[in-house]
Amino acid sequence: MTTEAQEQDAPLVAVASADAVLRHPEAGEHLLTEIERARAARFRQESGRADFVAGHVLVRLCAARLLGVPVAGLVLAQECPDCGLADHGKPYLPDHPGVEVTLSHTRGVVAAGAGRRPVGVDVELAGRGGSLRAVARRVLAPAELALVEAAPEPDRAFLRQWVRKESLIKIGRVTLDTLGQVDLSALPLEVPPGAPLRSRFEDLHLLDWADPGQGAAVAAVSTAPPRIVELVPAG
Repeated sequence: MTTEAQEQDAPLVAVASADAVLRHPEAGEHLLTEIERARAARFRQESGRADFVAGHVLVRLCAARLLGVPVAGLVLAQECPDCGLADHGKPYLPDHPGVEVTLSHTRGVVAAGAGRRPVGVDVELAGRGGSLRAVARRVLAPAELALVEAAPEPDRAFLRQWVRKESLIKIGRVTLDTLGQVDLSALPLEVPPGAPLRSRFEDLHLLDWADPGQGAAVAAVSTAPPRIVELVPAG
C-alpha cells in the first residue's frame, strides 16, 4: 500500500478540552439530535453536560474532516446491542454506513475518532487512576497486574492499560466481562508527553499519548494506523 493510500485509510482521532471544542466556530447544540439534547439535559451538573455536548460535537468534527463534508450535515445516532434503545450504545452515522466513529469524555476533556476501519478511542484523567485501579484484579491479566504493581507509579500505569482496554471494547474486540483475558503486558507502560507512542497488538495498531495540557491519558486502536488531527485550538 502506498503512503498516500495509507493516509487515506488512516482513522482520524482528536483530543481537546471540552471548552475548546465548544468554542469551535461550527460547534453548538444545534448540531445534536433531539435524543442527544434530551440526554444532555439530564445531566445535573453543567460540567457534565458540557463534556457530553463537546464529545458529540468533536466526533462530528472528526467525521466531517474524514468525509470532506460540512459538520452541520452529519447525523449521529447510537444503539445499544443489548436492549436496542437509541439513547446509548455504540455511535454510528446513519447516512454514512461505511464510516466508523468513536467518542469518549471525562472531566473537561474529550476524545473522538472517525475512520473507514473500526476505530476506538478512550480518554481518562490521571487523577482518576486511584478509583479506577480498584478494579485492576478484575480487568488485568496476571502479567499485566504484576507489571502495574511493580511500576514506579502504579496508578498511572494502570490508567494506561485501562484506556487501551476501553478502546478495545469500543471496537468490539473484548467486553467488560472478558477484559482480564486480554494480555497487553508486552506493550510499554511508560508513555512520555509529546509525540504519541505507536505499537501493535495482534492485527491492531495502537496509538498512546499523554496530553500534558489536559493531564490525560489517551489511547486509540484500529486495524489501520490512527492519525492524530488538530481540529480545535489548544485550550
